[in-house]
Amino acid sequence: MKLSQLLDGTGVACPPELDGEIAGITCDSRRVEPGWAFVCSQGTAQDGHAYAEKAAQAGAAVVVAQRDVGLPCQLLAASTRRTWALMCANWFGRPAEGLTLVGVTGTNGKTTTAFLIKDMLETVLRTRVGLIGTVQNMVGDEVLPAGRTTPESYELQGLLRRMADAGCTHAVMEVSSHALQLDRVYGIQYAVGIFTNLSQDHLDFHKTMENYCDAKALLFRQCDIGIYNADDPWHERLLKDTACPRLFSYSVRGEADLMAKNVALHPGSVDFDAEAETEWAHMHVGIPALFTVYNTLDAVAACWNLGVPLGECADALAKNHGVKGRMEIIPTPGKSYTILNDYSHKPDALENVLRSVKSFAKGRTVVLFGCGGDRDKTKRPVMGKIAAELADFVIVTSDNPRTEQPQAIIDDILAGMQDSDTPRHVEPDRGEAIHYAMDNARPGDVIILAGKGHEDYQEINHVHYPMDERVIVADYLK
Repeated sequence: MKLSQLLDGTGVACPPELDGEIAGITCDSRRVEPGWAFVCSQGTAQDGHAYAEKAAQAGAAVVVAQRDVGLPCQLLAASTRRTWALMCANWFGRPAEGLTLVGVTGTNGKTTTAFLIKDMLETVLRTRVGLIGTVQNMVGDEVLPAGRTTPESYELQGLLRRMADAGCTHAVMEVSSHALQLDRVYGIQYAVGIFTNLSQDHLDFHKTMENYCDAKALLFRQCDIGIYNADDPWHERLLKDTACPRLFSYSVRGEADLMAKNVALHPGSVDFDAEAETEWAHMHVGIPALFTVYNTLDAVAACWNLGVPLGECADALAKNHGVKGRMEIIPTPGKSYTILNDYSHKPDALENVLRSVKSFAKGRTVVLFGCGGDRDKTKRPVMGKIAAELADFVIVTSDNPRTEQPQAIIDDILAGMQDSDTPRHVEPDRGEAIHYAMDNARPGDVIILAGKGHEDYQEINHVHYPMDERVIVADYLK
């Protein structure tokens, strides 16, 4: 690809003397080969400008930078991250332009919402739909591993190209606040953008809830239709400076463009009536909990705005079997207790799960959880307090300790429980903690394994050790 084509739409001028064929593009100086373009991307840990000369020595034909790096082949850009995102799109032939894109952002519910949308669109439209998210990436039925919720620009555009080439007409994408703040999705126009909710998370990166909300709000500046949760108190700030041509609200508690009425929660499902303008349909979804109603509403709102009638959404949802690691029932044949696996690793998510389980549990609500290391420490005592207030029995253990000492994380959690007399047990070994929960379960108990969800590993000192809670339960039952 010619350099001028690569820079098309980026705002970076291409001098005639540099307008040659570019053999590859990268923002990692270690990958540079002769004839490649290197972009000095500024990350949270490293600044690519420090490696500009190394890239030139490796044969880079052009170096894109935000400041003078003293190279004859340099080109200056106002923002190298934005330029990199647009260059990646050009490199892969702007695949997003051939897809109807749905972006989902928010603290909780992104994964379930994305899977529900994909399932409904494929079922009703009989088309292939791509998915990019936390649990996995998908090109139609093909499953690909996911390293992070929203990939970096090059991988993201490569996935979109793969979807377009495979005949996908739509793609649903979980869009993280990091991806929006760091311009990974810059230049992508979404047919539909969805805001699920906002609660404490990632404050180690965003520092304040206001900054966190403003990062999420960036999605509504690059979508045609903005769908938002009218019950979430942050929606007013989110919509303050939106450039979205059309806004569409949903609510469980009040008036909105799409409303849930007659909500009924069951141990293994939810039922409610969805009303939008002159349309009405009864929804039955095989995922328990009140937040399933919210996740279903925003997914239905997206599909309805893309032309799918409510009745057809309802028919598709009735056949859906849920999402791995999201209120997932782990089989316990022959036992009188229930084990649920859920990715609730944030205060608001943990509270929602506990309140939902308490509404249908016949016995005790037992929660087993830990907190991730090298992440926002302020949420640890908050989650401990929530668990102590809402659960009947609490088991404090490890999550992904990463480079921290598990006991130090546990101590932070216990600090939030010191004023409670709720029974608890501490076991740093997560596998042993699960065994303890099963050994001490009573008839009718619901045991929530919170925090790991879809993950099948535990990260300790940068190493991923196999740990699948479904396997731990199954093996112990044997």
